[in-house]
Amino acid sequence: MSYTLGTAAKAAGKSKTTIQRAISKGTISAHKGKNGRYSIDPSELHRVFPIVSTDTVAQGSQLDTSRLPDKLLLQVKVEALETMLEREREALTEMRSDRDAWKQQATALLGAPEKKRGRWWPW
Repeated sequence: MSYTLGTAAKAAGKSKTTIQRAISKGTISAHKGKNGRYSIDPSELHRVFPIVSTDTVAQGSQLDTSRLPDKLLLQVKVEALETMLEREREALTEMRSDRDAWKQQATALLGAPEKKRGRWWPW
């Protein structure tokens, strides 16, 4: 299930403009369909804006005190950190292979026999 811009605004207790600005700034990632409508993942929305129940929206801007948003926030952060760690491991592996290639080339050059230098004048 994904939110449209309107349902995301209702779920977060914000205006559509606020959600649109967050998408434009890159704070929230969303997919824009061929019809021009946004598809927003609920965990992505609630990572930035906490869940607001429909009762509290009608009463005012009180927030839902359940622990669900914190849990989702932590889950999203863990997934992002795991992805970042994997990229760093790949970069480290690539750097190590480059280092080994340079080391092998340097070793080969050190072991190569020296070329005898001739004179620069012909007589």
